[in-house]
Amino acid sequence: MNAGEKQNFDQAFKIQKPKFNDWWAGLLFIAVFLGFAAVSGIAIQGYVHTFSFNGGGIYNSRNDFGLSTNTIVLFAFVLAVAIVFSYAYMWAARAFTKQFIWITGILNIIFGFATAIYMLSRKYWSGGIVFLLFSIFYVICFISWIPRIPFSVLMLQTSIDVAKKYGHVYVVSLIGGLLAAAFGAWYSVTLVAVYVKYEPGNNPACSEGAGGCSKGKVIGLIVFITFAMYWISEWLKNTIHTTISGVYGSWYFCSNNFPKGATRGALKRSLTYSFGSISLGSLIVAIINFLRQICSVARQTSSQEGNIIGTIVFCCLECLISLLSWAVQFLNRYAFSHIALYGKSYIQAAKDTWTMIKDRGIDALVNECLIGPVLSMGATFIAYACALLAYLYLIFTSPAYNQDGAYTPVVVAFAFLIGLQVCNIFTTPLSSGIDTIFVAMAWDPQVMIRDHPDLYHQMVQVYPHVQQAIHA
Repeated sequence: MNAGEKQNFDQAFKIQKPKFNDWWAGLLFIAVFLGFAAVSGIAIQGYVHTFSFNGGGIYNSRNDFGLSTNTIVLFAFVLAVAIVFSYAYMWAARAFTKQFIWITGILNIIFGFATAIYMLSRKYWSGGIVFLLFSIFYVICFISWIPRIPFSVLMLQTSIDVAKKYGHVYVVSLIGGLLAAAFGAWYSVTLVAVYVKYEPGNNPACSEGAGGCSKGKVIGLIVFITFAMYWISEWLKNTIHTTISGVYGSWYFCSNNFPKGATRGALKRSLTYSFGSISLGSLIVAIINFLRQICSVARQTSSQEGNIIGTIVFCCLECLISLLSWAVQFLNRYAFSHIALYGKSYIQAAKDTWTMIKDRGIDALVNECLIGPVLSMGATFIAYACALLAYLYLIFTSPAYNQDGAYTPVVVAFAFLIGLQVCNIFTTPLSSGIDTIFVAMAWDPQVMIRDHPDLYHQMVQVYPHVQQAIHA
């Protein structure tokens, strides 16, 4: 590079021997995506051929055996709520940074209790009890977090300041959120189309296109497309995270000579050399979250059937799986930041990141920062809103297929899932910046002291232990 010439991302974070890591996971991901597209195409074809039978809107369906156009309209409303609320949530983070954590915690608690009370008043015991337990848990957590809020506010403010000045962080967030919404719409239509095409009963679609109708086909295909949805949405979220990590890594290490095309360079690496590694890390989370979704539906079904023991067992199992999901995603966030800057394989990056954090003592900083839990709270709040919307919609429209309430747990659970995934993708850039700063501090703490002295002194003021942590 000539003197005075601006470096690009690949030059700033050079990989000595570039190679496509974890390529087998990348190929498997592509195969699952193509499988999802194939199932979607066949199912939607069956839905199109019986469109008049399933209705063209909310009320004119003759389908009394499974999901119909009524449900597609519901999921359209759910997606609209998820997009609007997620965008508003991002705007609130920028406009009210210092109050953001308080706003998120209080709104999440109030909305959780309100939803629980309403569901219990309607005698929807499974949903009401779960919402009530989660709300009580959030109250306990939020009270314990109050002393840690000043440090978290500082880190969030730093992340937002960098996002405003460098790269295309908010553009990536918007594009990623819209892609998530588009995929959510595709999944919603496919989910309904699978029921329309293969649910046995007075179903004219059974004689259309490929295959006949059976409960086994419905269950098998729903399992496959839901797992695929988890994996694809996780991959999208982690690709955004890895891309944004490249931008924040550039700010941390190259603040005096910020690389040109940092966002583009980080995205290119995410979609080439790191594609397989991102697919592998996303697969692990997708499997765990998919198992949690199964437990959620099983718990709600057991509750509707009056099986108290089954409800308790599945509720406990769901909590254990949630803890496992949190632990894996915690490690993934820092591993993907490592992958973004150094282009390592997933397993190697996870090992190096964990060792680095423990050796450096940066885990103390990580534990003091609430942004991850707060953003999870925000996503859960939006998921609550989507679940409540779905529940109210089923009550007030009273579709023929749900006269006995059998489909309520399934529809509410999928509405919750869509809202959660869309918001998680929208808010990824905020948490990505903070995660990358922690990884970069663990890798080279002297850069923080030398190139970002103002931030370092502010960190010392709100969290004096930072001096011992980064010199551990």
